[in-house]
Amino acid sequence: MTTSSAVVVVTGANGLVGARVCAALVERGATVRAVVRRPGTAPALAGLSEQVGDFADPAFAATLVEGADAVVTTVHPMGSDRATQESVAVEGTARLAQAARDAGVPTFVHVSTCAVYDRSPGTGDVDETSALVDDEADVYATTKRDADAALAEVDGLTRVLVRPPAILGAGDTSVWNTLRPAEIRDDEAARRTNPERSFAWVHVDDLAALVADLATGRVAPAAAVETGPVEGACTAVNVAGEPATTRDYIGTVTKALGLEPLWDEGLPAWTGQISCDRARGWGWTPTVSLDQALAELRDGLRA
Repeated sequence: MTTSSAVVVVTGANGLVGARVCAALVERGATVRAVVRRPGTAPALAGLSEQVGDFADPAFAATLVEGADAVVTTVHPMGSDRATQESVAVEGTARLAQAARDAGVPTFVHVSTCAVYDRSPGTGDVDETSALVDDEADVYATTKRDADAALAEVDGLTRVLVRPPAILGAGDTSVWNTLRPAEIRDDEAARRTNPERSFAWVHVDDLAALVADLATGRVAPAAAVETGPVEGACTAVNVAGEPATTRDYIGTVTKALGLEPLWDEGLPAWTGQISCDRARGWGWTPTVSLDQALAELRDGLRA
């Protein structure tokens, strides 16, 4: 596969992450099969074809992956009940990976999350070898953890679990630029936090760049995890921007909305960092600074 000829399947192509991944792939010369549930919702991009259906359906999945060089999955029904999240994100993603394996697709890139890590107060810094959440964690974290585990069981292709923390970036469906600020506006409790609590984040464009580089082979499979995802194995990789705290994020949101934050230094808080040494060893470097990301957030809220 070369970067100018890759055929890449992208699920959730109408979402914040999926749409940016599609754009990054097209910029790299790839042909994109953009999977959505509703017609007319995929990005309008040259080299992109909209594929409407349920990627968990075996027959549809088989047509999606035929002749593809890579599959990228971005779908997780966050906010749904546990049964739905398990059915779509855990079982459905694993079935798509099996279809890709059976079709001879060499690379499967899954957008996971740093929420799978135990980041309890006092835990310290987190890397790809850190402990994962237990079953007492929330539904999103546990089902994301279980989706990763399910993919680890699908042998026969190179699987990459890309783990971002909070994803900043403008968009109607953006959790951290749109939905979370709405909660902060409407619910006083959402403004209460320890100002020193770590706010691990990455900008969606930097996340999409790594995903696209993995899917097109710019970051190629390797023999050792220090230089790339291990060929034929399942490799996790963290992606995060520069250090920040909730003082940065909540402070920006409340100021833009004309509200006062409720700082509470007595609240237990995780104050560690997400290590991205592995991603940097693969050649990834974030390009969006904290100041730029917060300015985009502030300007969007004021508008």
